[in-house]
Amino acid sequence: MTFNSFIFWLVFPCIFVIYWLLPDSNGGGYNSSRKLIRPRNLFLILVSYLLYANWKPAYTLILLAITLLTYFGARYIESNEEHRKTGIIFTLATLILVPLLVFKYYNFINESVWSLLSSIDLRYELHGLNWAIPVGISFYTFQALGYLFDVYYKKEKAEKSFIDYALFVSFFPQVFSGPISKAAELLPQIKEKRVFKYEQGVQGLKCLLWGMFLKLVLADRLGLYVDKVVADYAMYDGPTCVLSAIFYSLQIYGDFAGYSLMAVGVAKLLGFDLINNFNRPYFSVSITDFWRRWHISLSRWLKDYVYIPMGGSRCSKFRNYWNIFVTFLVSGIWHGANWTYIVWGIIHGVAQIFEKALGLNKKESKGVWRFVRIVVTFAIVTLAWVFFRMPTLGDAVAYVGHSFSSFGIPSVLSVTNFAIYVMAIALVLFKESREEFFPNAFRFLNDRYVKWAEYVVIFCLILLCGALDSGSFIYGSF
Repeated sequence: MTFNSFIFWLVFPCIFVIYWLLPDSNGGGYNSSRKLIRPRNLFLILVSYLLYANWKPAYTLILLAITLLTYFGARYIESNEEHRKTGIIFTLATLILVPLLVFKYYNFINESVWSLLSSIDLRYELHGLNWAIPVGISFYTFQALGYLFDVYYKKEKAEKSFIDYALFVSFFPQVFSGPISKAAELLPQIKEKRVFKYEQGVQGLKCLLWGMFLKLVLADRLGLYVDKVVADYAMYDGPTCVLSAIFYSLQIYGDFAGYSLMAVGVAKLLGFDLINNFNRPYFSVSITDFWRRWHISLSRWLKDYVYIPMGGSRCSKFRNYWNIFVTFLVSGIWHGANWTYIVWGIIHGVAQIFEKALGLNKKESKGVWRFVRIVVTFAIVTLAWVFFRMPTLGDAVAYVGHSFSSFGIPSVLSVTNFAIYVMAIALVLFKESREEFFPNAFRFLNDRYVKWAEYVVIFCLILLCGALDSGSFIYGSF
């Protein structure tokens, strides 16, 4: 059940009211701090599993299995001798990754092997799977695996309360599409007493409102244009394809950043603070800077559990470049079982290697030079998104080639929709430009009455211009 569905917004007020009306004490023999939160945690687990089951009930068993494996696995690792832990962590990590590998990568591996063997005239046939991928499996698998690694590296103590840990893995605002939380951030919040705070609630509603605007008005409206062009790109001229690629960059940002903000907003209304996944990524001056601002929780996960364990930057120059390459190769594979995602990851990895070799990753820029670097970075990111969006490598290469096949004025598929595109992009650009470059400018916008006027206008724009069809989130399939 997605945040932009009417059913969720009918159900969530009930969840909110019941959650905050639940008694703080369960009447058991726990200490004072534990008595205050146990009923609410149990309620959130129930809600999380019911919302997950609303998509496909049988797949809640996968969520539960990963929770059980990592909970008992972490306790087992903590209680065993040092020399036995490597074998234990390898075995547990393999078991945890099996569902992800089977559901997400079985068909990809099967088809790749079939194509390879067919090219040398060898007969090979293994039936593919027609099962739908469990929604959010990559996110909750990585979150649980990160916790297990933290216990293994002695960064965290193994959690004793199964209820608290089960909520950590299944917490419904983030289980479908992240952000990927660390145990050190979320588990303490699960354990502590939660009291409704007015200011936190207001912040949550602001996040929800802006997240809905990014998703419904920016992303979903741009998606109408992108889908139309991509489906039959050979029939459109080059400038239209270029505009569609730019629009897709904005669409995927609005879609994913919108979801993340809604997740943060819902969590705040329940008394939790989740990591903000985005920090104005399209104002990045390099690809390295881009990954400090885009999908921050995944970037951090890859750095902590892939890049650093391989040696990070504390090694030879060429080994460091290899570590960067492998990390972004893993990022591409994580995003999906398709060669297009792998190439997308390779583009980002190679770009970062070049930046590091030239020292651009540490070079500060101001004025015109900063603007040039922002434009170049956005162009590289947009090129990579073409591979991310297209169904096959052949389509991606053909799309890029076709984009430079002619020159002229891009086609406008609908004047009304195009007006909405311009309005939505202008609002997002103004808001993020002010935050990035002029945080102290336009102070009149901080006035209380002006802010209320802004909220009303944004709400009206969502109702009037938003694509209110409960469109799925792009990252929900990951």
